[in-house]
Amino acid sequence: MLQSGQSYSEQTFKNQKFDLQELRSSEFHGCTFKRCTFVEASLVDCRFVECIFSNCDLSLAKIRGSAWIGVRFERSKLVGINWAEADWPDLRLGEPPTFQDCALNHSTFLGLSLSGARFINSTLIGVDFREADLGQADFSGSDLLESLFLHTDLSDANLSTARNYTIAPAENTLKKARFALPEALSLLYNLNIVLED
Repeated sequence: MLQSGQSYSEQTFKNQKFDLQELRSSEFHGCTFKRCTFVEASLVDCRFVECIFSNCDLSLAKIRGSAWIGVRFERSKLVGINWAEADWPDLRLGEPPTFQDCALNHSTFLGLSLSGARFINSTLIGVDFREADLGQADFSGSDLLESLFLHTDLSDANLSTARNYTIAPAENTLKKARFALPEALSLLYNLNIVLED
């Protein structure tokens, strides 16, 4: 059982269930979580620095005020999380987050500055990226079906192997963003033009 107000460093947690647990003001530095569940847990004002979550389930977790610095999520389920409630100003002190082979469906990154974030081979269905700074973000191999992009900065972002995205070029910043055919044709659908064979 994790305790509020405690500091954990370089520890590995395996096959533990923290579902519905409330954890406040705890710090984790270089910790690894393997096959742990935090379903509907409340992680309030915690700090996770250079931690790895592997095959974990944090679905519907509440993360108000928690900092995620240089954190890596691998093969994890992160459905329905409001990442906008987290404490991201400290992001400049470390690496942006990495999500590899994860499910982030119906989560929100509304208005966040996550330049350089990596969403690799992940499922991002119905995710809210409106007004977010995702410059240099990498969406390689990810599914963006029904995800929302409005006033989103995707400058230098890599969407060359992403799929199912709907992004209006006039309403987002796409300077030097990378796309590939045939998926890139979806960018034309919002331009009020007629495409002929």
